[in-house]
Amino acid sequence: MKKNLYESIAGMFVFVGLIVLVYMTVSLGNISLFDDNFIVLKARFNTVTGLRVGNPIEMYGIEIGHVGELTIDDEVQMAMATLNIQKNTQIYSDAIASIKTAGLIGDKFISIDPGGSGKILNHNDLIINTESPVDINDLIGKYAFGSVDEDEAMDLGEEIQ
Repeated sequence: MKKNLYESIAGMFVFVGLIVLVYMTVSLGNISLFDDNFIVLKARFNTVTGLRVGNPIEMYGIEIGHVGELTIDDEVQMAMATLNIQKNTQIYSDAIASIKTAGLIGDKFISIDPGGSGKILNHNDLIINTESPVDINDLIGKYAFGSVDEDEAMDLGEEIQ
C-alpha cells in the first residue's frame, strides 16, 4: 500500500513537471500553438537578401509580428514573404512594406507604413507596395569604382540613418 502511494506521488510530480515544461517552452520560446492571434499578409519583393523566417515586423518602431515564410512566386518571378501580423493591427491597401537593417550590419526586419486609404487588408491579402533592401556591398563597390550616382548615394545615406 505504501509503495503504491509513493509511486502515485512520483507520477504526479512527473506529470506536473511535464506540464510546466510545455508551458515554459510555449511562453518563453514565442511559440504559438494556435495562430489565431495573427492574420497572414503576403508581400512580393525583388529580393529578400538577409531576411529570415522569424525576423520581426515593425510599424512605428513597435513589433507587430514576424516573418512566417519566404518563397518564390513563380508567376511573377519575385520573392514572396508571408507576414504574420497581430490581429488588432490595421494595415490599409496602400501600405508600404520595406526590408530594413537594424544598424549597419544588424539583422533585417520588415518595416510597414500602414497607409490610410480606408480599405483594410484582410487575411491572405497582398501588400502591393514594397521596397527591397539596399545591397551595401554593391553600393560600396560602385562607389569605389566611381559608378554610383547621387540618387543611389542618397538612398544609402537614408538607409544608414
